[in-house]
Amino acid sequence: MKRIEGNLSAAGQKIGIVASRFNDFIVNRLIGGAEDCFVRHGGNSEDLTLTFVPGAFEIPLVALKMAESGKYDAVVCLGAVIRGATPHFDMVANESAKGIAAASLRSGVPVTNGILTTDSIEQAIERAGTKAGNKGADAMISAIEIVNVVKGL
Repeated sequence: MKRIEGNLSAAGQKIGIVASRFNDFIVNRLIGGAEDCFVRHGGNSEDLTLTFVPGAFEIPLVALKMAESGKYDAVVCLGAVIRGATPHFDMVANESAKGIAAASLRSGVPVTNGILTTDSIEQAIERAGTKAGNKGADAMISAIEIVNVVKGL
């Protein structure tokens, strides 16, 4: 049986990152985690391109444009949507996730979802480099691996 698995080498990969400016005190930690992960896995930070958008809702369009550009092996999406007192949270969280999945499927380029969706600021902080690890790094490691899987197909 032929077995295809991705490895965790980022050497030679070019990755686009789309990050939300909203909740930037959290998102900046996610960006740092993603960059650190990329470099620790053999990537060159000069092969990363970071693009900012206003909020998580705007991430999918820019992710799609980056994926379709042919310049990137993968696109990593980073943001933080923190629940408030209105249903706005549900709309932004759901639609950004759907849009990211659609960008990947439409473009054929891996697009990973590193958008935090939390009930509180404390939960977001935990997922941006403290108790629960760094979800920016998790989204990057997924991108690195899936790029290598796709190359193996």
